[in-house]
Order: sequence, then structure tokens, then C-alpha cells
Amino acid sequence: MELTFTKRRFILSLAETRSIFFMDGLRLKDGRPTPYFVNLGRYSSGKYSYELGSYFSELIVEKGLDKHVDIIVGPSYKGSAIAQAISICLFKEFGIDLPFDYDRKEIKVHGEATKLGSLFVNNHFFDGCRVLIVDDVLTSMATKYELLDKIKTLCQEKSMAVKVVALLIAVDREQVTAVYDKDGSVMLGVKGSDPIVDFKNNTGIEVYSIVGIREVVEYLYQEKIPVLVNDTIRPLDDSVKKTFDSYMEMYGVTRKCL
Repeated sequence: MELTFTKRRFILSLAETRSIFFMDGLRLKDGRPTPYFVNLGRYSSGKYSYELGSYFSELIVEKGLDKHVDIIVGPSYKGSAIAQAISICLFKEFGIDLPFDYDRKEIKVHGEATKLGSLFVNNHFFDGCRVLIVDDVLTSMATKYELLDKIKTLCQEKSMAVKVVALLIAVDREQVTAVYDKDGSVMLGVKGSDPIVDFKNNTGIEVYSIVGIREVVEYLYQEKIPVLVNDTIRPLDDSVKKTFDSYMEMYGVTRKCL
């Protein structure tokens, strides 16, 4: 399959770090089954953190976003490490010096934040600033909406305007949202809506990804790249690929990867 050099490097890195793995019986936070999982927390060394930052940085420069952004913001917890890695890589590889920030799970009310309280750690926001949000993957977009709510609250408290330019994610799961019954239980085998389309319609914010999950799995399968499958390192076989394809027929979106 025809993929960019950056996408191929990233997919190989996902396999090498065991950031993508396939296992029977996995479930998402919303209760739906999934044949695979992506955990970018595996990029936890200096080498791999920098590597992850470089994939994002290349996408940022490719899209020209660096010319329209003042702050890189990642939702805690994993998004905070990604934002820092991107900030470092943009400076080291492209000479672009952008500050990074991330939200607090609990508002800080001591130290430098004694009087006003602080929703964000580094307090880089200013009136008129342009923000780029970055994160690992998306399923329901709940974390992204929560971050936008915090930014909105910050703007109201400090009487300033902030523009969110775009959202960048590492891996697009290309998956519909969960559907719940009247009792709040997830309905298995029922297609919801496209979370990215919903997000763009609700916020007007553009969404970009380094790679889509269909591209990842197809490349791993075609190139016979060893990956973690049920605790064993091996290439994806026809059975695993068929399970993935069936899953995407049931829960996948119809659009192409962004």
C-alpha cells in the first residue's frame, strides 16, 4: 500500500514499542469489544518520546499549522507528555519555539495559583492566543470536549479570547461512537455517529491524524511485521486480520482517515 515515509516509520514504531497490540477479550472504556488497543504510554523513554514528537512535528509543519499557533496543549495525562515532546522536537528539528501547556485534573489553589486558582499547569494562555490541541487517540472525543470546557472556563474567568486552531491525534481509530439504551447500557453491534464529524460540526475545529487504524493494520499485515498478538510477538495472520476487518465493518466509520 502507498503510505508516506512518516506513516511507515510511525507504524513500525507502534509495533516495535508494543504500543499497538491485539488480544482476545479486550474492551473499550464504553464497554464495547475491540480486537486491538493503542497505548502511546509505551513511548516512555527519551528516545521514543522524541520519536513520537517528531511524527507530530512533521505533520504540524506539513499542514503549516506552526504559522498559526502560539501554544501546544495536551489533555492530561498522556496528552501532556505528547505536547512537551512536540515542543522539543519543533525546536530541535525546525527551529520553531512554541510553549506547551496541559490541564490539571484538580484545580491548583496554592503557590502561584493561590488567589485565582489554576486550570492549567504552565499558564501560557493570553488574550488572543491560538491553541493547538494534541492527543494520542480518540474514540468518543469526551476528553477533548472536557479540555475545551476548561479553556472556555479560563477565558471567562480571565476575560480573554482564545482560538483553538486544530486538534492533532496520533492514531485515528476510525470508529463510530457508542449507542446506549434507556438504562444507559451500551448497545453492542449498533452503529453510532462519526465522533470526528460530530466534533467538527459542534466546534468548527479541524482534526488531523498522523495515521488511521486501517492503514496501520493493513501495513502490518501486508509487510508481515511482528506485533504483539495475545502476548506473543508475531506477524498478523489471516485470522487476526479477518477479525479486525469484521470489527471495522460493524463499528468503523465510512469516511477515509483524516
